[in-house]
Amino acid sequence: MIRKIQIAKPGRYDALKLVEAPDLQVGVEELIVDVAAAGVNYADAIIRMGLYASARELHGYPITPGFEISGTVRAVGTDVRGWQIGERCLGVTLFGGYSSQIALNAEQAFKVPETLDLISAAGIPTSFLTAWYCVERLAHVETGEQVLVHSAAGGVGSALLQLLKLKGAHVTGVIGASHKAAYVQALGCDALIDKSNEALWPRARAIAPGGFAHIFDANGVSTLRASFEHLKPMGKLVVYGFHSMLPKTGGWPNWPKLAWDYLRTPRFSPLALTQANKSVLACNLSFLSAEAPLLRRAMLELLVQFASGELKPLAVKTYPLAQADDAHRAIESGNTTGKLVLIP
Repeated sequence: MIRKIQIAKPGRYDALKLVEAPDLQVGVEELIVDVAAAGVNYADAIIRMGLYASARELHGYPITPGFEISGTVRAVGTDVRGWQIGERCLGVTLFGGYSSQIALNAEQAFKVPETLDLISAAGIPTSFLTAWYCVERLAHVETGEQVLVHSAAGGVGSALLQLLKLKGAHVTGVIGASHKAAYVQALGCDALIDKSNEALWPRARAIAPGGFAHIFDANGVSTLRASFEHLKPMGKLVVYGFHSMLPKTGGWPNWPKLAWDYLRTPRFSPLALTQANKSVLACNLSFLSAEAPLLRRAMLELLVQFASGELKPLAVKTYPLAQADDAHRAIESGNTTGKLVLIP
């Protein structure tokens, strides 16, 4: 029997139920992987709340959350080449990661470089693929450009800092608590703004008086409009989340606040964008699952950089699978750095 977290219907933390299910049977193009670790992402909490569009449209409830795993290969399908039982595997999943065992199409599986342990490997795919897509396919960052990254201590923020530094950008990282400063500075950001003890935008203007070439924003309504205003001409605002619209405690939306935040979220007119000569771009990794060849190429490129040491795995905090609710409380709080992973 396998153990997994299942959400029967949207709810608070108690919606995350640990259940048992029969062992999986391998398909001809699949691998069965014994999961060593499963990455936790803010999107998983939104799935639990019932607000994640792709979970509703691509899967439905009941659902097992989780977009990334690492582990060892238990079984290999008859049409699969290049894999052996017992090999270390990293997997990119469309839900289903919070489990002790998972079936992966072989195209979703990657060999773990010698430089990575399995716990660190589980925290790589979602954050780094999102960051890669934002940097390489949306922003097209160039050497020397001034860039600002909100939520710089989070999973995607940490990955953005590393990828942007490899591109030669001048990176300003924004954090919301002083205990995150050392972590972000160690990732190489050139300037740091700590919102807990200084005003964000006056400090940002002092760093980049003419505006930033790119701003990466997962906050939503709390910063989107000001982020756009602090772009230089031809600047790009890259949006990949709306965290400020969602609760930090309690595990359930404040519906009046959510509705008010939705109404206050800026709508960017094509006419205004043209006049300002700026762009607003966005991505959602789960809806990119249809672009599997692109994501596979990106993951292979990233793993080469991890193998060479150009990229470093993120700091990881672990939780037992049965304590997925505690991991959700932690990631929603906004107090974490790096990645959280579950250990089945």
